[in-house]
Amino acid sequence: MGLFDIFTQDIAIDLGTANTLIIHNNKIVVDQPSIVAIERDTNRPIAVGERAKNMQGKTPENIRIIRPLKDGVIADFHASEHMIKEFIKQIPGIKGKLIQPALRIVICIPSGITEVEKRAVRDSAQKVNAKDVRLIHEPMAAAIGVGIDVQKPEGNMIIDIGGGTTEIAIVSLGGIVTEKSVKVAGDVFTSDIAYYLRTHHNLYIGERTAERAKIEVGSALEELDVEIEDIPIQGRDLITGKPKEIMVSYKEIARALDKSIIRVEDAVMEALSLTPPELAADIYKTGIFLAGGGALLRGLADRFHRKTGLPVFVAEDPFRAVVRGTGIALKNMDKFEFLIK
Repeated sequence: MGLFDIFTQDIAIDLGTANTLIIHNNKIVVDQPSIVAIERDTNRPIAVGERAKNMQGKTPENIRIIRPLKDGVIADFHASEHMIKEFIKQIPGIKGKLIQPALRIVICIPSGITEVEKRAVRDSAQKVNAKDVRLIHEPMAAAIGVGIDVQKPEGNMIIDIGGGTTEIAIVSLGGIVTEKSVKVAGDVFTSDIAYYLRTHHNLYIGERTAERAKIEVGSALEELDVEIEDIPIQGRDLITGKPKEIMVSYKEIARALDKSIIRVEDAVMEALSLTPPELAADIYKTGIFLAGGGALLRGLADRFHRKTGLPVFVAEDPFRAVVRGTGIALKNMDKFEFLIK
């Protein structure tokens, strides 16, 4: 063990469009929204994560709310760098130390990312005292996180529905054989709900309210086995301009999300159509694994099953599957060296 190893801390980061999660010492130590509040006049960041999210839609003129990542990649370099720095400061093993340790970081990235976008991720991480920055593709991290042995000569299909992108991949022998990335995921679902309520109920709602509706009564099917109670949603009446409340059902949310889910289904079918026959035979037996926050949408697994005719399994704690897989790859770097570049 060299001197570098003694003063180095290993961390795994799932730098997501909607949320950022960090693993340190095999524990999830940061789980915060990927949001930054910035002062317009000085361009100075004043809040990140949960604090910034609580300001969303309620800020005065001199404060703007930024989401540094769009479609899984860095859209605002300055804001993302500050956000990563602040989140790393929150890690219990690093917080309050007089001498900041050097960091070895593994970050997961979307499979369809360009070289320029990869460089932006590396540069952001290197600004926070990272001496070694490695990248792992999200579908592969998700596959490891749900418990798939990615090194076996066996085909497995993973669908990772995040905030900005849905990553679809068939993995075998430690590599991605077929992949498809579509920019339809949690954020698009949230926008669909806001648009539906605006056009069908003349109710103008903010992003946070639409997200709450998605979480509380979100559904991919209009008929569910379990009955879900309607919830009250408040916003502004577009005709009178007055505050207004309506009751929203899961059936309405299913109708709002239908077109976007069809786009994801089409991408899944396209990925299956490009799969080599031997791997297709494996997937017929092993089925499809769902990961990411979008996998929590009620009825989604059932809908994919109806479309593909294959068994569909939702990962245990799908929201954390990617960061869990990134953490496992970091801990077993010798074993997964070929995946982390």
